[in-house]
Amino acid sequence: MNFRTILVHLDPTDRCPVRVRLAAGLARAHGSHLVGLVPTGLYDGAIPIGAIPTGASDFIAESSEHLRRRANAIAEEFREQAAGPGPLSSEIRRVDGSTVDAVVNHGRASDLIVLGQGDRSNPADAPLRELAQQAMLQTGRPILMVPFAGHFDKVGEHAVIAWDGSRESAVAMRQALPLLRRAARVTLLSFHRLGEAPDGGKLLVPEMTHWLLRHGVQVKADQEAVDIDIDDALLSRSTDLGADLLVMGGYGHSRFRELMLGGVTRGILEKMTLPALLAH
Repeated sequence: MNFRTILVHLDPTDRCPVRVRLAAGLARAHGSHLVGLVPTGLYDGAIPIGAIPTGASDFIAESSEHLRRRANAIAEEFREQAAGPGPLSSEIRRVDGSTVDAVVNHGRASDLIVLGQGDRSNPADAPLRELAQQAMLQTGRPILMVPFAGHFDKVGEHAVIAWDGSRESAVAMRQALPLLRRAARVTLLSFHRLGEAPDGGKLLVPEMTHWLLRHGVQVKADQEAVDIDIDDALLSRSTDLGADLLVMGGYGHSRFRELMLGGVTRGILEKMTLPALLAH
């Protein structure tokens, strides 16, 4: 498998160029077609404060025109970035539907979805946090989350795989193979609670490392005992190892029709310090 189509979510935030550069770099490296998806916001009901003059005679028409101009500006910036060094097949898709619906529907026609992390301290970023949750649980495609702080022009030189023997972890590992094959270093990382023995019958670490080797992935296994939350342990150990990519299963469950994230997944999405590929 390979990433034949990569989709990147475009928006008016300052962090958009960072994830576009990352997505464009991946598309060039993998020979992928890059789709820049621009939800116009027409049906999201969110007009920036001060965008439309007070007392506008036709607020709806002027709001629509503002959103159209904003989408065109975002698209033009994407074109400029996509025209960087090296050939790149790309296109822009403007969608008037809600942002979540646009990303979910178009994401299913891609192999990898690149999204930006929302800043917990910024209430305006709340839709980004919901977008990541819905995209991960509904598209059936891996998502690559880009942190709201830092620059990540390259990703996957040293990948850490969070392995706990679960279906979600196995799916993420399989979906990440195009990146893992290109990595200079890969660490298969497993945790168990301090004072408890690791569940070798579930983790099957030797079997998983040999499976990766047969897919052309050179990997080193690391099992550690921890007495802190798993999300904190993952981020701390990834930093210690100098990793630039975290691969992990995304966990969720349905409750009264509301999609909810598992604790580790939610913690990573809130506190991530490096790009993370998540699959459900």
